[in-house]
Amino acid sequence: MAPPQLTLDVLCVGAGFAGIFELYHLRSLGYSVKVFEAAEDIGGVWWHNCYPGARVDSIVPVYEFSDEKVWAEWSWSEKYPDWKELRRYFQHVDEKLDIRKDIVFNRRVTSAKWYADEDKWLVTSQDGSVVSARFFILCVGNNSKIYIPDIPGLDRFRGSCHHTARWPQAGLDLQNKRVAVIGTGASGVQVVQDVGPRAAQLTVYQRTPNIAFPMRQKSIDEETSKKMKVEVYNMVYRRRRQTLGGHAYDLYPKNSCDATAEERLLFYEDMWNTIGGIQLVAASYKDIRLNQKANDELYHFWRSKVLERVRSPRLQETLAPQVPPHPVGAKRPSLEVSYFETFNLPNVDLVDLTQNPIVGVTSNGILTNDGREREFDVIVLATGFDAMSGGITQIDIEGTDGISIFDKWTKSVRTYLGMMTANFPNMFFIYGPGAPTALSNGPTCIEVQGEWINTCIKNMMDKGFTRIEPLPEAEEEWQKSIFESMSGGLYDAPTSVFLGRNIPGKVSEPQIYVGGIPKYTEMCWKKIHNGYEGFSRTALK
Repeated sequence: MAPPQLTLDVLCVGAGFAGIFELYHLRSLGYSVKVFEAAEDIGGVWWHNCYPGARVDSIVPVYEFSDEKVWAEWSWSEKYPDWKELRRYFQHVDEKLDIRKDIVFNRRVTSAKWYADEDKWLVTSQDGSVVSARFFILCVGNNSKIYIPDIPGLDRFRGSCHHTARWPQAGLDLQNKRVAVIGTGASGVQVVQDVGPRAAQLTVYQRTPNIAFPMRQKSIDEETSKKMKVEVYNMVYRRRRQTLGGHAYDLYPKNSCDATAEERLLFYEDMWNTIGGIQLVAASYKDIRLNQKANDELYHFWRSKVLERVRSPRLQETLAPQVPPHPVGAKRPSLEVSYFETFNLPNVDLVDLTQNPIVGVTSNGILTNDGREREFDVIVLATGFDAMSGGITQIDIEGTDGISIFDKWTKSVRTYLGMMTANFPNMFFIYGPGAPTALSNGPTCIEVQGEWINTCIKNMMDKGFTRIEPLPEAEEEWQKSIFESMSGGLYDAPTSVFLGRNIPGKVSEPQIYVGGIPKYTEMCWKKIHNGYEGFSRTALK
């Protein structure tokens, strides 16, 4: 390995919410910090996700930094901002926090190795540069490694083919084009409802029906924004740390079985018509993810609403089957505006892959098991991500025992507090496996974890510690905590991201902690208050 060209206190990978938070706060503590970002600009997922219809599923101001220096002079135009507005927001963040000067763009980190003689990481990038850093923080998020299924012939297609998270930055003209969308997760839903009305032909290939809830989008004028900043912003940022999912709302403090049938129906009707969003699960009866009967009732309420919007009996059953494909909330709910109505358009068709799987891709289109070849100009791969761990394991990081993070986590994804893993000293990760992550609001979880990590680093620097790593037994205890948080819950979906089941060959096990932000925060800080319980800390001799 070449000698380091730069020596840092902290190197962060990724310039999204987490990388920006860490850079700003660690730099303010006086440390030398850099962020390496593979993309051309800041924004993380919102740099890559510029596909048609892309927008966030958390409301603002919940989905933003809580720092008043940032939000005081920023106003949103919509309750659920789209990717363009989110990019403008990140430019505003840079203007206020002056972060860009310490970010190196177009630099993809490819490998890292612990140098025990100096208690530092040697980190190599794709351009051959080598950097030495005391602390190595992976801010790559949970959706940075795209997943493309092994579809025979995909490379033979003569038209345009793009994964939603690798959409051309210049855009792609889909007007009057023949378009295929493979996948009906969150990005698939957004592409379908956006492209359907303007494509010559849109064919959607569905594996699992999406239990998507209405978004209930709303414009925000300047007067309303100013009023919110005075009356609710600071309260929202305090409140989001008090709720299970890090939002401004929480589960309704009543079990469904303690309400009458009439009360439940009126409750759901009100939620559906006035609020919508993921609140239909996250602000529902407190046993909605614990009680199968209650969960089934919510599903059939949702189904009744979908049937009213889809005209074809065949499509009704395919999009909203009588038997639930999985419990409501076993996957993070997607939000939609006109997704189901899109299937009433004469130019839109749906292929049920459970009945008619894809055989392969031809030079002109897609061949299915029924022998039919449908021709397309564009194929959209809305096929998701190797979530939680994939963004980390795609980097060749070697532990102190010579085993890579990929090999370690291939057997089982083990972490301690969802921020570190044994045999990888001084390496932290944010919004990844073992934390609330996908079942929480991103900025909330990121700020909770970032504050903990920064406190840990400052304590080490102040007291002369040069190395910290979790004990293997502490890692095992945390794994039990993750399993216990999911035990008894309705999370068993055949293709669950929460369980790693969306990736063939990946170990099926709980990937996230679902005990909620408040309990998670308390447990993490308790370890520090108990003298960094579960960690080994040493000073370089």
